[in-house]
Amino acid sequence: MGRPSSAHAKRGSWPALVVAARGSVVDLRFAAPPLPRVGDAVEIMVEGRPVVAEVALHVDPLTVRAVALDGTGGLSRGATARPLDGPVEVAVGEGVLGRILDTLGRPVDGGPPLDPGLTRRSIRQPPPPLAARQAAFSVFETGIKVVDLLSPLARGGKAGMFGGAGVGKTVLVMELIRATAHAHAGVSVFAGIGERTREAHELALEMRASGVLERTVLVLGQMNEPPGARWRAGATALTIAEHFRDVLGRNVLLLMDNVFRFVQAGAEVSGLLGRLPSRVGYQPTLATEVAALEQRIASVAGATVTSIQAVYVPADDFTDPAVAEIFGHLDSAIVLSRAMAAEGLYPAIDPLQSSSVLLDPLVVGDHHYRVAQGVRETVARYRELRDIIALVGVEELSGEDRALVRRARRLQRFLTQPFGVTEAFTGLAGRSVAVADTLGGCQDILDGRCDDWSESALYMVGDLDEAAAKEHAASPR
Repeated sequence: MGRPSSAHAKRGSWPALVVAARGSVVDLRFAAPPLPRVGDAVEIMVEGRPVVAEVALHVDPLTVRAVALDGTGGLSRGATARPLDGPVEVAVGEGVLGRILDTLGRPVDGGPPLDPGLTRRSIRQPPPPLAARQAAFSVFETGIKVVDLLSPLARGGKAGMFGGAGVGKTVLVMELIRATAHAHAGVSVFAGIGERTREAHELALEMRASGVLERTVLVLGQMNEPPGARWRAGATALTIAEHFRDVLGRNVLLLMDNVFRFVQAGAEVSGLLGRLPSRVGYQPTLATEVAALEQRIASVAGATVTSIQAVYVPADDFTDPAVAEIFGHLDSAIVLSRAMAAEGLYPAIDPLQSSSVLLDPLVVGDHHYRVAQGVRETVARYRELRDIIALVGVEELSGEDRALVRRARRLQRFLTQPFGVTEAFTGLAGRSVAVADTLGGCQDILDGRCDDWSESALYMVGDLDEAAAKEHAASPR
């Protein structure tokens, strides 16, 4: 429940009746003013069970329109309702670690009920004031070569993984959880927005197997739930993360999959509320809703919130208004390429489209910056030459261009990496590679020291030493 029954003490006697219901949007008429405020929660009795809804607007002096955060099956006109004296509140703190919760903070993992004595906090919190924020300038190492090299994540910053369907966003999120949760000196909060039940189940099993579940809270607004539940799942996860940051002074790793489904849920809610759609059918409040979520993800003195977000790109269109709006709030953008995925180059991260504000010589150092730029320039020139190669063949190129093509292809294969979460499918043990090893390997390839190696020796390995051993084992005695 969003708030315990004792919360009805002040206004619990207020009578209200359901006078209209359109899917998840419900109109409630009160007997007399004052009405609950916009953003406050109300409880509607549906066939003997309470359904929590959030007031979205005041229709007239006695009627409010609310968005249900629970299923409304069985709801009918004349059902009774009462306000809950404030916004939805959820339990926070150490007592929710290791649990899987829904949008209203209720356990859905089959475990025992939460301790009723746990601190509760409203899911509608303002972002930290500008003066209290702390800039993010230190690198958050992941052990994933292409990420650490070309799109380094900021500790206390926000990173997004953009890609269409089936290019590996969820696998990459799961690997980041696995790779960073052990080294991360804090707690992890995962927001599953519009998650499929299968994905949520696999994620929980993976976390339990890797031993990080006891330091993690999972908040799920699943795909089969009403749009209101999916719309507010991110706010619930943020509320839990903010308590660890502000009250307990803990560093938090906040993972969100998928932010685009948050926008989709908001569009559904907006349509049910009767608002006219804006560009491409999105809600007119798109920019405001995305900003309200993203601006709460911030670090303060003494505690950081590092956010990694998966973002679905509809039809691989990066000019989509929702994608463009989310993009503007991030420090690092990891763009997944369908063409690279088709070639089997996993993780399918595009080295030319991915970016980070931390890829600056003042932050990562001159050597890292030069190697990253060298990799990008080499891959970019190779892509320019591919059409010519397709027409006349690589042998017609100049000697300099032939050498560049060899090195670009070896760089692309060296930047592939087996993941621990895919070990059961690939048979390859996961690798975590230090930044220094990634830089050294890329520099050696750029300098031509691996020109005589087979491309397969560099595919799906960790550091260059492993590739050298693979090449040596494959070479004739």
